[in-house]
Amino acid sequence: MVNFCDKLNDTSSVVAQQSLALASKHYENFPVASCFLPQHLREPIALIYSFARQADDFADEGDLTIEQRLSLLNDFRDELDLLQAYIKPKSAFFATLGKMILEHKLPFAPFFDLLDAFSQDVTKTRYADFEDVLDYCARSANPIGRLLLHLYQQATPDNLTYSDQICSALQLINFLQDIAIDFKKNEGKQRIYLCQDELLAFGITEQTMSAYVQGTQPIDDYWRQFMHFNLRRTHALLNAGKPLGKILKGRIGFEMRMIIAGGERIIHKISAVDGDVFNRRPKLNYWDWTVIFTKALLKL
Repeated sequence: MVNFCDKLNDTSSVVAQQSLALASKHYENFPVASCFLPQHLREPIALIYSFARQADDFADEGDLTIEQRLSLLNDFRDELDLLQAYIKPKSAFFATLGKMILEHKLPFAPFFDLLDAFSQDVTKTRYADFEDVLDYCARSANPIGRLLLHLYQQATPDNLTYSDQICSALQLINFLQDIAIDFKKNEGKQRIYLCQDELLAFGITEQTMSAYVQGTQPIDDYWRQFMHFNLRRTHALLNAGKPLGKILKGRIGFEMRMIIAGGERIIHKISAVDGDVFNRRPKLNYWDWTVIFTKALLKL
């Protein structure tokens, strides 16, 4: 007779494999649970990524209403509450996630922070200033790095600070890369993660951005200056966290250097097209990955 533990192990294996497949399918510029990581860490990282990916999709994908999106995210909160209270969750995914959290002694706060950020995405579409944007990054991106450091058993105060700098920078890079994509979402109230006060200071209006997106107006010096300003600031933030790539040893250090080098490469590509992400959105190609791999290998 198969006992409950055997059933849970079988279910966990299926969920973990599904999470690995999701991670492999969705990442574009930064490695997720890649072959460079130690084997025993790939499934836990894939589960973390799957949690974030599913919740992010609740906020962004499909034709759901605001109420439906928030309800799905609240369902995830309820599942986390059950796990935190040592009560059996309702879904197989959360049963597997809970087992992994318990085994690796991960904190729950980063998971709740991610849900807060995705819930904010449902209702908030403008950011007043850089402090406002960084507050979002602290909940949308930094929790992933913090969870990984706990998973690696390297969550020292200094390492957490470096990780926050790297993750916030990567989130900012994603914002800059996906300006046109985010602007097209949520018809009638397009999402803009750029700082409203800085757009104003550089003489850029939402009408101008709309013209850039639609291709009815070529980008001008105002936009180029604005983008290079953002790229310099983002690169400085990424560079501030760069020591973490050398602090972490072995495969996890190599993976971290790959991630940092990937961020640097996207910054380089956006800069090379003078910030024209509307017509020439940068994506990493084979040559880029060769550069990234080499930099990570040489610890550059």
